[in-house]
Formats: sequence, structure tokens, C-alpha cells
Amino acid sequence: MSPTDKLTKRQQEVLEVIAGHLDEVGYPPTIRELGDALGISSTNGVNDHLKALERKGFLTREDGKSRTMRPLFWPDGTPYEGGANSGGEVEHFVDDEVHQIPVVGRIAAGAPLTAVEQTDEVVAIGEGLLGRQSEVFGLKVKGDSMIDDGIFDGDYIFVRRQPDARDGQIVAAMIDGEATVKRLFREGDKVRLQPANEAMEPIYVHADQARETVVIGPVVGVFRRM
Repeated sequence: MSPTDKLTKRQQEVLEVIAGHLDEVGYPPTIRELGDALGISSTNGVNDHLKALERKGFLTREDGKSRTMRPLFWPDGTPYEGGANSGGEVEHFVDDEVHQIPVVGRIAAGAPLTAVEQTDEVVAIGEGLLGRQSEVFGLKVKGDSMIDDGIFDGDYIFVRRQPDARDGQIVAAMIDGEATVKRLFREGDKVRLQPANEAMEPIYVHADQARETVVIGPVVGVFRRM
């Protein structure tokens, strides 16, 4: 099948960048790499161009994943037969994107830590590890109250921002403005924040104590630098 619609100048540029990346390294660029190469800051903007290229018959990709992109034709309608790695066969990747997860501060795995310190650090994590999580941020762990759950001092935890969690989930929580990571249990008129360290006692917050307890969100991943 040949393409039927003409491309805009921008769509031609997108197609040429994808083809050039394939010819140079043997696999397609990520959406972020495409945006950087074209000076497009919005991933939605890049996606709009990709969808237009698919709709016009110049590009194919599986389930909308950037790492499975393959040009079908050059802008002038000539069939694309490139790809550096094996006569036009494109390597498929599990990860669609490498996400830059912001590390917004540190959190106590022990006694609650006063204030979450702001930092400019980021950790790059592939989508295949965390899945298509939205509103995820990182926190650096201080303390050893969660060691039996495999969370150690200096680790990074990834938290999905949401105001609630199931009983038994590991969560990041704030108690009177102090941050901590524990397992959450609701027990009648109180909340138990349970450490995963036999040497440490749980934190109980009773309804009549007038202590503000806020669940920041469940922990969805752990990262450790070796």
C-alpha cells in the first residue's frame, strides 16, 4: 500500500529523523529523543506528528510504542528499506520510554523525618520496570525500618501520588508535616504505620489525637545504586 496524503514540512522532518536514527544505530528513537532532535518540548506534540504519519501511511508502530516505529515510505513516497542492524529488520524493545523520575527529597525509614528536602536529582527508569505509571516521583530513603521488605538506607523509592492506599501496602505518608515510609493498616479509630524491622515499634495515630496524617501514595518501586 502506498501513501496517499502529502506530508507537512514538520512531518517530513519527523520521518527523516526516525529513518536517520534507524540507519545509524539500527533501532528507532524514543519520543523524548525525537523531541530533542526536533526542538519539540511536548511529548504530546511529537505524538501528534507520529499519529499523522501513521494515518497517512508513512509509518507503522505497535500499540503506539516509539521503540517499534518503522518508516514505510520516505516523504517522496519511495519505499523505506533502511535499518542498520539486519537488512531492514528492526530490533524491538520491551521499554517504550526511559522516564526521568524526579527525586523530590528524602524520607525516613525510621522515625518520621522533618520536612522533605527538595533536590534537583533525577533517576532514569525504563517503562518496562515501572509500567505506565503517572504522577510518579522518587524519594531517597534514610534509616533501616523497612529492611525486611528490602528497602535499605540510601535506596530510592518510587511513589505514585494518590491520596489513598490499600491496607498492607507500603506507603509514603506525612504525620504532622513529617515524612515516613511504612506499611499502612487501618484498625478501627486508629492508623498503624508498621515498620519492616523487628527491632522497631509501629507508629499509631489515633483519631482523637488531632494529628494530621496524609498518605502521599503507595510505593511502586525501589532503586539501589551499587
